[in-house]
Amino acid sequence: MDSRCSSSADSRLNGRGVGSLNARLESYEAGEKTCISAVRRTFCLFVTFDLLFISLLWIIELNVNGGIAKQLNIEVLHYDYHASFFDIYLLAVFRFASLILAYAVCRLNHWWAIAVTTAVCTAFLIIKVILSKLLSQGAFGYLLPISSFILAWLQTWLLDFKVLPQEAQDRLRFLSIMDAVDRAPLLPSEGQFYSPPESLADSDEELAAKVDPEKELV
Repeated sequence: MDSRCSSSADSRLNGRGVGSLNARLESYEAGEKTCISAVRRTFCLFVTFDLLFISLLWIIELNVNGGIAKQLNIEVLHYDYHASFFDIYLLAVFRFASLILAYAVCRLNHWWAIAVTTAVCTAFLIIKVILSKLLSQGAFGYLLPISSFILAWLQTWLLDFKVLPQEAQDRLRFLSIMDAVDRAPLLPSEGQFYSPPESLADSDEELAAKVDPEKELV
């Protein structure tokens, strides 16, 4: 009787453990379908910060050099590659749109998208600094291209060394839990043994032992 109780208790505990694992796996799968990981959200926030920071610097540059309306007319409507900062702002917009589309909307798990954006930004900035006259336009001639260059490479470092490795570890952990759940019903828990039912011969002997004393009394 005790062995039956212990085995049933163990089986209930084993069932509860497997059920809790299944519940956690279902919640993990639902979370993967509806949202992105925390480290990927951090990356997307940093990409947004890149766009806002470059935009702020460009607006300050427009205001310092004679007013926003006047400088917009000079740098945008009468764009000059050698003297305008408008293309550096467009470069930040290109990084933002490409990376958000690739890693927030499409949720890519590869580095090729950010490799393309970083290569394009690096090549453009190096050529612009060599050929343009930005360095003769004061502090913003140094600040805007250097800031854009640093932010582009920080995004590459964050994705390649933080986002992708962390998500790969999470997927491996998920697969290991799935494998454990698949094997759990096949592994008997400790003490989960059942005693065989009592034989009919034993029950007949007990019945005969009870009847014999009655015959002696008679």
